[in-house]
Amino acid sequence: MKAEAAARIEMARAVRPFRDVSDLARRAQLDRRDLEVLAAANALLSLAGERRAALWQAVAAVPDRDLLRGATDDDATPELAPMTEGQQIVSDYRSTGLTLGRHPLALLRPRLAKMRLVPSDVLMRYRNGQLARACGIVTVRQRPGTAKGVMFMTLEDEAGSVNIIVWQSVLEKFRREALGSSLLAVYGVWLREGEVRHLVANRLVDVTALLGELPTVSRDFC
Repeated sequence: MKAEAAARIEMARAVRPFRDVSDLARRAQLDRRDLEVLAAANALLSLAGERRAALWQAVAAVPDRDLLRGATDDDATPELAPMTEGQQIVSDYRSTGLTLGRHPLALLRPRLAKMRLVPSDVLMRYRNGQLARACGIVTVRQRPGTAKGVMFMTLEDEAGSVNIIVWQSVLEKFRREALGSSLLAVYGVWLREGEVRHLVANRLVDVTALLGELPTVSRDFC
């Protein structure tokens, strides 16, 4: 959304709450694209209900700019099948890069549990030197020039994050998985020194297919 449109929303809302989508569009001078962006990000939930209903109302709120020229504010929103939780999460990530609902791995946890992949909060209780398995969305990859070929990664799951150390020998063997995975399973050894905890990788497995259409972004410094 353009900053100017967001500013108009803030100014209009400071005067009084919005009554409905049409009131929002009129008072904040929003066009159809502005409303569709808000609906896709689930920002119209309190005014129009879930995303599909909100998208319909976003179109109807500015009928002079689209194919629904004959629509009026009084036209009833059709009964639309609600999106599944998974669809909601995918839409959240596409719109904002995160979700205010459950983390994607919370939905995948039953399948990950069958693969004996442990959530991050459980790993934090592991003892030093214990064999460990983790899985998460890759959020950071970095390979400092002073690290002699070692890659450091961060995996995110529904309970937090896990720091991964990939030695050069392991990286050479699993380069494709290390560099190309969005969802990564790591098998290795848990290192714990005081409050510092890492999982040292022995094997990497790309399980990105489990994410389906979920878009993810990793900050890579390699």
